[in-house]
Amino acid sequence: MQRVAIARALANDPDILLCDEPTGALDSETSAQIMSLIQEVAQDKLVVMVTHNADIANEYADRIISFTDGQVTDDSNPHIEGKRKNLLI
Repeated sequence: MQRVAIARALANDPDILLCDEPTGALDSETSAQIMSLIQEVAQDKLVVMVTHNADIANEYADRIISFTDGQVTDDSNPHIEGKRKNLLI
């Protein structure tokens, strides 16, 4: 179902792809496939993703902004931490 949702979102060729918990209800194998697809999309587009999965955020994101009670509690800097991945989580 997530693949279909991503395909629909990309049909109009948007500049930005917004993903809300794209791996939330998936097993680990399917999650990896979805993240691979999102990573491929991120080569040409800005991807903003919301997730509660810190492992996915740490593995795929250029920049991680953490929130607690609606307040920003942490904001990583992709230019210091290493390779750019074109994915904002």
